[in-house]
Amino acid sequence: MSTSSETVPSTVSETAVAASPIRGTRLTLTAARLGRPGAPALDGVGLDIAAGEILTVVGPSGCGKSTLLRTLAGLLSPLAGDITEDRRPLTGPSADRALVFQEDALLPWRTLRANVELPLAIRGVPRAERREQAQAWLERVGLASQARQLPHRVSGGQRQRAQLARALAGRPRAVLMDEPFGALDAQTRAGMQDLLVEVLRGTGATVVFVTHDVDEALFLGDRVALLGAGGLVAVRDVPRPRDRGAHDDPARLALRRDVLTSLGT
Repeated sequence: MSTSSETVPSTVSETAVAASPIRGTRLTLTAARLGRPGAPALDGVGLDIAAGEILTVVGPSGCGKSTLLRTLAGLLSPLAGDITEDRRPLTGPSADRALVFQEDALLPWRTLRANVELPLAIRGVPRAERREQAQAWLERVGLASQARQLPHRVSGGQRQRAQLARALAGRPRAVLMDEPFGALDAQTRAGMQDLLVEVLRGTGATVVFVTHDVDEALFLGDRVALLGAGGLVAVRDVPRPRDRGAHDDPARLALRRDVLTSLGT
């Protein structure tokens, strides 16, 4: 993926993409053991993710962050314990839960607009309506003029914006994001963080965002979950309002120190 700097839209178009907010889903893990048979990555996990919140997840490499995300997506079954969605057993993948990877996973033979149309086509939205909605989402993430471009003709940051538009176009109730900005340069990454917050505002979707970057976790998250070797270390509330310039805020500095100490760094 390209890591060159690019300008990410600082404001999001107010084009109406959906008539009503999405009702986020509540995701709950109770005494959960996660991973593959004979090789659990996490054990005894108890975590309640509120509908509509942004939960960021941080931890060292190999601690089970991606395993947690894939389990919530329904791609892995828990080895023990319970996982529920709105108090009902979570039994497999669902269009109500969108998964966003670090690699953009766009279909290379489809234009950006056709990629964004894909979840709408799966839901059976008529062609004219899904084209209109896809174009509106591309406008919302600043890609209206690139709608007919193939993925290899645009930058890495633009592909990630298209992936975000595709994920949200299907109106999922939960968006599960696995280090989506990890391969971007610092400037583009910051712009994508701002864009994500702006695009999510008012959607109502629940977001679980995995990252190695503590500062990214504290900027994006309403709460931050800390994973360590074998389990969940702690969950912390993040001070608000969200302000990129609040580096010297005592509460934020104290939380950052707490997170780094909990992670052993």
